Amino acid sequence: MAQNSQGIQTLLEAEKDASKIVTKARQYRVQRLKDARAEAQKEIEVLKAEKGKEFSGLEQQYSGSNDDSFAKVNAETDKKIVEIDAAYKQHKDQVIDRILASLVNVEPKVHVNTRSA
Repeated sequence: MAQNSQGIQTLLEAEKDASKIVTKARQYRVQRLKDARAEAQKEIEVLKAEKGKEFSGLEQQYSGSNDDSFAKVNAETDKKIVEIDAAYKQHKDQVIDRILASLVNVEPKVHVNTRSA
């Protein structure tokens, strides 16, 4: 019976050792998951920072383009206004003369739809 008791004792010790090994494995697995999450979080932060810088650069580039485009459009508009004003001043007298001539020199004509009797 002593041998039987000794065998049971050996099995209990083996069970305790196995339980310790399983507990250590679980703790190791949990720690690895925590480490993986922390590392992934760091990578996400780095990626966010990179994309944020990239976005800021693009935003600055294109908003600058909009300002440049706006300035170009304003310059072209001012140039066109000056051209139109010059054309107005150049042709103003001729246009007034033509309008007055057409109002003063009326040539009465019979309309084409009028039937002659």
